Amino acid sequence: MRIEILREAQQDLTDGFRFYESQATGLGDYFLDSLFSDIDSLHLYAGIHTLHFGYHRLLSKRFPFAIYYRVEKETVRVRAVLDCRRDPARIQKRLT
Repeated sequence: MRIEILREAQQDLTDGFRFYESQATGLGDYFLDSLFSDIDSLHLYAGIHTLHFGYHRLLSKRFPFAIYYRVEKETVRVRAVLDCRRDPARIQKRLT
């Protein structure tokens, strides 16, 4: 299984890194390590997560973030990595 992180999801990760790094030095790195670990788990568990707004949603284990992705043949395409504390309507608009 191949995992592709789309440009907009990469930007979400960068934004999350900057936010957490501004809170405490090193926290941004921990954020990225945690989220990439969650994304790597898709090698084994892609497609088992519930569907939300047409995408599978994997909840991060350590941060209040959700990873939205689709499985297309042998590729997992990560579309967004979004803060779960946002307004659900805003999340839906972003994904549609």
